[in-house]
Amino acid sequence: MSTTGGSSACEGMYSKLIDDEGAYDDFNRRPDVGHSSHPVSPVRLTPQSSSPRPYRLATIFLATLCAVLLISIIAVTAHYKNKPQGGDGETTEIQKQKQDANVSAMVASISKLQQEKIQLQKEKDELVAKLAATKAPEVIKPTTQAAATQIVCPVDWQLFNSSCYFISRTTRDWPESKSYCESQGAHLAIIHTAEEQTFLWDLLPRRHWNAYWFGITDGITEDQWKWVDGTPLVGGFWETGEPNNHINEDCGYIVKTNVLERVAIRSWYDAPCSMYWPFICEKEMGPGASTAIPH
Repeated sequence: MSTTGGSSACEGMYSKLIDDEGAYDDFNRRPDVGHSSHPVSPVRLTPQSSSPRPYRLATIFLATLCAVLLISIIAVTAHYKNKPQGGDGETTEIQKQKQDANVSAMVASISKLQQEKIQLQKEKDELVAKLAATKAPEVIKPTTQAAATQIVCPVDWQLFNSSCYFISRTTRDWPESKSYCESQGAHLAIIHTAEEQTFLWDLLPRRHWNAYWFGITDGITEDQWKWVDGTPLVGGFWETGEPNNHINEDCGYIVKTNVLERVAIRSWYDAPCSMYWPFICEKEMGPGASTAIPH
């Protein structure tokens, strides 16, 4: 009895172990392990055994966490992708501000220059108007007296103040030159001012030694120079060291040479009156004077 009872008890315990092992295999989804001597009956799950297992909850939790992390990563990536980098964005903004400042400065400069241009144009117009008014010739109604005093020199004669001057192209000695001028209703030139002297000097051409008689002599009294009209010389435009009466030099002449250092107001020399030079005639052309030159 004890053996049979013990055997039944052992078989019951063995069967229980097999059931537990089968349940364990089913939990781990392992294939059933059969025993040749003791067949194992399939395990049926009761409603209590079909409830969710802890690993399913963990799986759901992990999946949810992964989804949240994925969404967060996408959001952060999109945010930083759209946001410009700190250094480049700041540099671009500074450059833009500098460009705006430069444009504003240029616009202000252009506006200032335009205002200055307008002001300068206005001042220019005023100056032009003043200059035109200054240069405008005075309009004088012609009268019989004004027409009568108008001076017109003959051909080849040059007007200065109220006299006409003739520069000869032929040579004569001083007495012959004097006679020729008198035959033309004139006389050898009498020069009183530096302006008159310069005017005649400018009419003369330059040559190696270009000399012209004019109306001065000390032939009557030595060193007492007089004009052909008998008036005494006051001052004069002698070259340094002249007159020197080197060889009985009693007549005056003007010299103009190629030496550029020579000047008009120091160009008189004395020479023998017998020398042949060109000459300068002068004819006063006062009111009512005739412009005809006798022949």
